Amino acid sequence: MTAPALVRAADAEELGGGPSRITLLADYATTDGAVSANRTRLGPGAGGPPPHYHRDSAEIFFILGGELRALAGDQVVTLAEGDFLAVPRLMPHAFAALPGTGADVLITFAPAAQDRFEYFRLADRVIRGQASPQEILDRQERFDNHFVDVAAWREALTAWSGQ
Repeated sequence: MTAPALVRAADAEELGGGPSRITLLADYATTDGAVSANRTRLGPGAGGPPPHYHRDSAEIFFILGGELRALAGDQVVTLAEGDFLAVPRLMPHAFAALPGTGADVLITFAPAAQDRFEYFRLADRVIRGQASPQEILDRQERFDNHFVDVAAWREALTAWSGQ
C-alpha cells in the first residue's frame, strides 16, 4: 500500500435504511488487498446473513454498542460493547442483534475479498426486492461467501423466537 486508506464519514457509502444499515468503509482497492471494513448497525432483533464461511478471509467483529449474538463454529456467544471476536477462515459463522436491543458493529475481513462491497450492494438489492436471493447463491465463489446449515444456529433462532 502506497498511501493510507482514509475514508471520511461523509464520503462513505451507506446501504439500507431505518434501524438496520451498513456503511462501506474500506475495500480491496483502497487497502491494496490488506483489509475490507464496514460498520453494520442492526435494529433490535435484526439478523445478519445466515451461517456461512469464507475460504480466503477471517471475519473480525468489534462491538461498538448494543449486543450481538454470534455463531462461531458450533458455539453461539453473546457479544456486548467492547467485545472482540475473530472468526478464522473456513469457520461457519452468523450473527444477529438480540431481540429488544440493536447492535453497532465494526466488521473487518483480512485479507480483503476483491468483491466484498459488491456482495453488500447485491444483498441490499435483495432486501429491497430488486434482486433475487438466488443471485447471491449463484455468486458464492465470486464473493467468497459459502452458505452452510449449522444446527446450533437453527436451535438458537428457534429458542429466541420463543422468548
